[in-house]
Amino acid sequence: MSSQVAVLLAQGFEEIEAVTIIDVLRRAGVAVSVTGVDCDSDGLVCSSHDLCLKVDCLLEDLDMTDLAMVVFPGGLPGATNLAASAEACLLARAVYERGGWAAAICAAPIALAAAGLLKDMEYTCYPSFEKKIPEGVYTGARVQICERIITACGPGASLEFAFTLLKALGKEKVVDSLRKGMLACC
Repeated sequence: MSSQVAVLLAQGFEEIEAVTIIDVLRRAGVAVSVTGVDCDSDGLVCSSHDLCLKVDCLLEDLDMTDLAMVVFPGGLPGATNLAASAEACLLARAVYERGGWAAAICAAPIALAAAGLLKDMEYTCYPSFEKKIPEGVYTGARVQICERIITACGPGASLEFAFTLLKALGKEKVVDSLRKGMLACC
């Protein structure tokens, strides 16, 4: 399986989470497609704090045949917009069912739940959002891996989450190098 990754952005995403994930994966040489969910044809998606990013493609144009991972950044209302997108949920489920990874941080595990991926799985999320997830086992960890599901608790765990995504993609050696070069503590 390739190491192609789709990072899905919906209006109201959390910018620290999104940009950290995109930056770290690209530093490691991973092919990342920043993908807009329900955004205008201009390809701009604005965060919860009015940082607007231009996406590489719209969700309906994403070539998902080689995806090894799909990642949902959190933020509000970004996470609820991802959970409400039938296409985003179908993508997460399809990637997972093909043997790939599904990942979400902060409030975005609600989108994994909407996709039906958290049943009987251990997960973490922003504290109190576990009340919005009817299935699964909330652990409260900073980063949680269960089978091929990776979740994290919030913006402060963004770097640790991104490094965990790289490890899942088989890039352990790159993680060590990036940690040193970025002076990362986690």
